[in-house]
Amino acid sequence: MGLEMEPMAAAIGVSVPVLRFLLCFAATIPTGLLWRVVPSATGRHLYAGLSGAALSYLSFGATSNLLFVGPMAFGYLAMLLCRRRAGLVTFLGAFGFLIACHVYYMSGDAWKEGGIDATGALMVLTLKVISCAMNYSDGLLKEEEGLRDAQKKYRLTKVPSLVEYFGYCLCCGSHFAGPVYEMKDYLEWTERKGIWASSTPSPLLPTLRALVQAGICMGLYLYLSAMFPLSRFSEPLYYEWGFWHRLFFQYMSGFTARWKYYFIWSVSEAAVIISGLGFTGWSDSSPPKAKWDRAKNVDILGVELAGSAAQLPLNWNIQVSTWLRYYVYERLIQKGRKPGFLQLLGTQTVSAIWHGLYPGYTIFFVQSALMINGSKVIYRWQQAVSNSGLHTILTLLNCAYTMMVLNYSCIGFQVLSLEETLASFKSVYYVGTIVPILCVLLGYVIKPARSAKPKARKAE
Repeated sequence: MGLEMEPMAAAIGVSVPVLRFLLCFAATIPTGLLWRVVPSATGRHLYAGLSGAALSYLSFGATSNLLFVGPMAFGYLAMLLCRRRAGLVTFLGAFGFLIACHVYYMSGDAWKEGGIDATGALMVLTLKVISCAMNYSDGLLKEEEGLRDAQKKYRLTKVPSLVEYFGYCLCCGSHFAGPVYEMKDYLEWTERKGIWASSTPSPLLPTLRALVQAGICMGLYLYLSAMFPLSRFSEPLYYEWGFWHRLFFQYMSGFTARWKYYFIWSVSEAAVIISGLGFTGWSDSSPPKAKWDRAKNVDILGVELAGSAAQLPLNWNIQVSTWLRYYVYERLIQKGRKPGFLQLLGTQTVSAIWHGLYPGYTIFFVQSALMINGSKVIYRWQQAVSNSGLHTILTLLNCAYTMMVLNYSCIGFQVLSLEETLASFKSVYYVGTIVPILCVLLGYVIKPARSAKPKARKAE
């Protein structure tokens, strides 16, 4: 089979393992469509789990499913044996297992060289088993104990059956690349309860839209990656350029890399929409329109035209950002206290470890925490000025700041190694690190009066 796939892989410029993954990944769309005709809830649970396991086998080999058994079994046993601490125990155990796999497989190096393994799917699975265990622990708490909205909405009062858990963990539509979803939503979808109790709207047009978006994103990535190759950072030519040329290349390198992720998430979106899981109800408009927010993992324009760095987590890897907010950020906030930089840094650190142990990941997420805090300072200045011209200047400044620091920071996410990351930062005189630090420090010196726009500040 590998020999038969070599000409096709060569034609599109990828390795045979990546081509095999892409074919199995694309197969999640018809597989999701077929889910709709499975006759019973138990049948749909089994179909979801078995189809995900089958596609994993075809994409990564038999060992991939053995890899998934570890965190799945650990999380389920934690729910059975120590319900009150199941969330914390599963968090530590599942993340520990994921870290061990990151160390053993070193997937980042394989991805850079055109290879692929099951670590990406394991990353998605890790978040699923942790949220399920945490929600089961939350089921012991009473509403008067100060539960947050997410805890009230998603807590589980009884442990899922093995069949339900199996389907939830390996459901093929989101198994490879997300989006992450909640056990409670999965159960209602599979059992056709809640918003799925009555007939749901046709998924055809939103699925086609997601597929067209995927095609455009892949086309742009293939076109731009040839013009701005990542290998240029290690070539002497790059260091012969002037400062502005190097900064521009960094900007375009980060911009180019994002289109690959936009493609992956657009395909996932199509698979989750066509299965029906992506449906989240109806809008308040007249006439009402169907919403498919559960399938959405990225808002491309929201990222590329972000008015501030604080908007990026709301538009990039949306479901993982939501997971981090519910299960890390909000749970690090002590009752009666406001969140601050430490909660943000803790959340970004968990995100970095989840992605892998490469120094480039850690540097990127520490940079992200700095970037967001610096952007918040500029935003406070925006809200404080009454002059419309100055407000417009600060708005544009915040947008430019966000894009510059983001694309500078994400070089570490791409090259991964400490040496290459610091070399790329040094080549532009660490401008993307110094500017956020200066903004944060200036925020202590230039303290604007409190704005009369509390709603806008809260949204930011």
